[in-house]
Amino acid sequence: MQFPSPRGPLSTSLIHILGHPAGQVDDAVAQFGTYVSEGIPGAGKITYDDDIQLTLFCLYELHYGGFDDADERWEWNPGLLAARQEIEAAFEAELRAAVELPALDAKTSDDVAKVLFDLTGQDSGPSMSRFVAKEATLEQLREFLIHKSIYQLKEADPHTWAIPRLKGRAKAAMVEIQADEYGGGREHRMHSTLFAQTMRGLGLDDSFGSYIDAMPALTLAGTNMMSLFGLNRRLRGAIVGHLAAYEMTSSQPNRLYGNGFRRHGFNKDVTWYFDEHVEADAVHEQIAGRDLAGGLFEAEPGLLEDIYFGACAALTVDSWTTERTMTAWQSGETSLVAPTPLMV
Repeated sequence: MQFPSPRGPLSTSLIHILGHPAGQVDDAVAQFGTYVSEGIPGAGKITYDDDIQLTLFCLYELHYGGFDDADERWEWNPGLLAARQEIEAAFEAELRAAVELPALDAKTSDDVAKVLFDLTGQDSGPSMSRFVAKEATLEQLREFLIHKSIYQLKEADPHTWAIPRLKGRAKAAMVEIQADEYGGGREHRMHSTLFAQTMRGLGLDDSFGSYIDAMPALTLAGTNMMSLFGLNRRLRGAIVGHLAAYEMTSSQPNRLYGNGFRRHGFNKDVTWYFDEHVEADAVHEQIAGRDLAGGLFEAEPGLLEDIYFGACAALTVDSWTTERTMTAWQSGETSLVAPTPLMV
């Protein structure tokens, strides 16, 4: 992935650092830490801040595919990790303050699953899937894919961090779900591969991060939240709850998304990604609710609050993102923040 364009002092400082060999710009790393310490307390909403979310995304990306021109030793640089933790603390606090958790009175895995199904079954505002199915223009379909690409092109990876942090029934359930996400060992069936195929079908660049400069802070916040939960062992309950919420809200929306693309005349090569999720996630939602989230609760009852927090945070940030995008579209405007040319 190429470095994105900076959006403020924090991302400007970080991208400058990452463009140098590790160990050669220690003063700049120290200064970056100062920028973070001074800037975070005075920031408004972390979730909506372009500079902060881009900075956090870049720090997390060091643990994934990295950047083409970044020294891989930056991944574990103590100064960058310390700065990341400051941003994470503020981001997590904001997310926790934004959600209302259900009662923590579950006694069994089935109780946990019922609560999660109830949460994910609530009407939380405008429906992106119904709009895509019936009204979205071709250009809006492209924007829809661009927003989703920052996660879908590495689908499953943020949740996979949880596997070595789970045990027993919950671990087995997580592995079963993730194995399907990775195509059951067949590259052409990996969900990220199928999504890339959908992007190409609409004339979009399918290389990871190619549209990051066009993505608003909220879009970045959605994938940053997954990395926050997945990369911190203490938040293993939250990443499990997050995945459960995703699986429980996937099957029917993906049916409608597929219909929206078919409405514009696209064939099964383009809709395969959505069609695959209709069937797979109808099974996954049961595994995620009862065996993954419920199994984790039965193994570690003290994580119930974080399981619910992860699910509620997933639903809340998704509703914010949907509302922002739909408001722009219904006003005849783009939901992106920079031009996005098609592939040449």
